[in-house]
Amino acid sequence: MPHDDLLDTPRGPARVDTGLPAEAARALLVLGHGAGGDVDAPDLRALGDAAVAAGLAVARVTQPYRVAGRRAPAPAGHLDEAWTAVLSVLRDRHPGVPLLVGGRSSGARVACRTATAVDAAGVVALAFPLHPPGRPERSRAGELATGVPTLVVNGDRDPFGVPEPAPGVRVVIRPGERHDLRVDPAATAAVMIDWLREHGWARA
Repeated sequence: MPHDDLLDTPRGPARVDTGLPAEAARALLVLGHGAGGDVDAPDLRALGDAAVAAGLAVARVTQPYRVAGRRAPAPAGHLDEAWTAVLSVLRDRHPGVPLLVGGRSSGARVACRTATAVDAAGVVALAFPLHPPGRPERSRAGELATGVPTLVVNGDRDPFGVPEPAPGVRVVIRPGERHDLRVDPAATAAVMIDWLREHGWARA
């Protein structure tokens, strides 16, 4: 499979960067980027590399608006529609293994909102933006009710807030980290890999 791959969606082409383990994959992990960022963000790169090393196939998805060169994010419904279309193709490419979805910030929100629709087994959310900065009354906590095991990793200095744990939702707070989770991406990835191992989705 190509490392860098364009897939058609109802909202234009999305790009998929795929990493495959040396052996048969234990699961497929699909990750989305932040609103103005890309799939090479340090935390996404570290998580993707660690997951491949732990036996997962990893696909990092660039939304159509970013492929088209725009920084302003598309509406939530458009993001969800494009993501779901990409997931349909990726499920066909990687049959017979659990599907895990996630991402950072906006990408984490998309993964949470669509987890049930794409029949995901679990969700990993990096820097979930609980609310706009300075607007705690505009909580997005309801999006974390995915119905499947969900791990949230946020920095304790994140101006977008830190979600509270809830049934099925584990929250790990990284000290000294802000929204970009740039201080120690490898340690952040290790937290997530440990959680994946707990569920049998990553090699011990």
